[in-house]
Amino acid sequence: MSRWRITFILVLLCLFGAAALVRLGFLQIVSSGFYKALAQGQQQVSSLAKGERGQILSQDKKGNLYPLASNKRISSVFLSPPEIEDKDLAIRILSDILSVSKDVLSEKVSERESLYELIAKDITQEQVDAIEEHHLAGVYVGQDVVRSYPQGAFASRILGFTNQDGQGQYGIEENFNATLEGKEGIDQSAQNPGGYLFLSPESQVADGKDVVLTIDYNIQSQAESLLGKKAESLEYDEGTIVVADPISGKILALAVYPNFDPNSYGKVGDLSLFQNPAVQSLFEPGSIFKPITMASAIDKGKVTPETEYVDKGILHVGTQFITNYDQRTYGKRTMTEVLEFSINTGAVFAEEQLGSENFLQYIKKFGILEPTHIDLPGEVYSENREFQKGYAINFMKAAFGQGIEMNPLQILRAFFTFTNKGIRVDPYIMQGVADEENIPREENRVQVVSADTASKITSMLVKVVEDGFGKRARIPGYYIAGKTGTAQIPWSALGISKSGYSDKTIQSFIGYAPAYDPKFIILVSLKNPNTGTAEYSAIPMFHDLAKYIIDYYQIPPDHKE
Repeated sequence: MSRWRITFILVLLCLFGAAALVRLGFLQIVSSGFYKALAQGQQQVSSLAKGERGQILSQDKKGNLYPLASNKRISSVFLSPPEIEDKDLAIRILSDILSVSKDVLSEKVSERESLYELIAKDITQEQVDAIEEHHLAGVYVGQDVVRSYPQGAFASRILGFTNQDGQGQYGIEENFNATLEGKEGIDQSAQNPGGYLFLSPESQVADGKDVVLTIDYNIQSQAESLLGKKAESLEYDEGTIVVADPISGKILALAVYPNFDPNSYGKVGDLSLFQNPAVQSLFEPGSIFKPITMASAIDKGKVTPETEYVDKGILHVGTQFITNYDQRTYGKRTMTEVLEFSINTGAVFAEEQLGSENFLQYIKKFGILEPTHIDLPGEVYSENREFQKGYAINFMKAAFGQGIEMNPLQILRAFFTFTNKGIRVDPYIMQGVADEENIPREENRVQVVSADTASKITSMLVKVVEDGFGKRARIPGYYIAGKTGTAQIPWSALGISKSGYSDKTIQSFIGYAPAYDPKFIILVSLKNPNTGTAEYSAIPMFHDLAKYIIDYYQIPPDHKE
């Protein structure tokens, strides 16, 4: 080969090499960002997704956690009608496996313009396996994450539920929706050269946080069981039991009858079942309010537990009059006996010694005119505007719990004053977020009465149980402080435009134990039971639950019989 040809070929090779180097430099340096993005677009799969909703948990005295609301994966069968090759075969096989009508399936597979026809939800793993064995074209099995309430109706009035869009409705689900719900974002999955997918660390999706309640699973269970068992014999329209730590205000149980199963909330016909009467209903408390009147008068130095007065059985106030229960007359009695035998005229006497203006100021300090700020949505409270108009008859009736309204947690909070050396604390039901270092609660502590007054009221309430109408609450070896209440329900509260009171009642008992070193407080409130007074309805339920808690906490006796 001549020298010039060899030289020509070498020159061409050099030119091609130089051109290749220039092209590689352009690709790797100048256009590197473009090709990197192109490669990532081929390797990464992006989708809009949402993290799973956090759980709602209760606990027991040892700190063991119990899921009250969680998530579960369910399998569903759906069709893509245009992809089905053998309609008759698909109909026959799916009908046999899923027990779905062939007519229904025939209608579904005939929807030629539809790409998605749901056939069945929440099918068993056996059904999934049977369907997948047949490899039917156009038949698919998918998975969904749904909200689940593993305890059924347990604590349903506390929990609420989530709707079809996954949003919390009522109760804890609503109030802590922002904490519980998963965060929505772009879910990045990467594909390696072998075609396998793995989660990219750049995923923006985050699961919701678990919420831990103060509710003690075992006490809540016992309270709900009591309400359910007694409902048949006492025939009450509604029952509420609240148990709390009387020092901190922590709610240990909040049971309501009737309740509902949040797993099938759509089948509930009475929407009032979704509300929680402990915070979303008002009632006139009746005689359980008398200790508040008495504490106010004692704290102001207007009466003592030994102060005497003469009960004549009736008080005339203009054209109106006030009597005792069952028209009884008690004669000369002390203020302690006023609580023991729940004497209406005696409560009025204490209020008159105190004075209406002072009485109003104490009612405000006890928190009767302001909400409890409990960690539940929709709390209802009353400013009691009619009561505050200042008419003498209004204050007299309020002295024994008539004509003044509140929600059950407000009266419970007022009684915290007697268990806390005169200091009022707010109740709460949210313990914190699981696996996080929770910020301590800001306590709203209000000195309502002196520690000495609180101690005197406790002693008077012990006498109610030892010698008065609260005897059925007695538990051998333990001093119990408590008060009964049987209040008539106003016609207006029954939705009837009529003044005065019906013959229906709300029967209540509130008590704490051991009286002089309280570990728990219980409020039992029953709407229109078939008994005359709380002595035969609310008190026996208090007794049974108190005995259970004493045994559960292994609280030692505080005196010998």
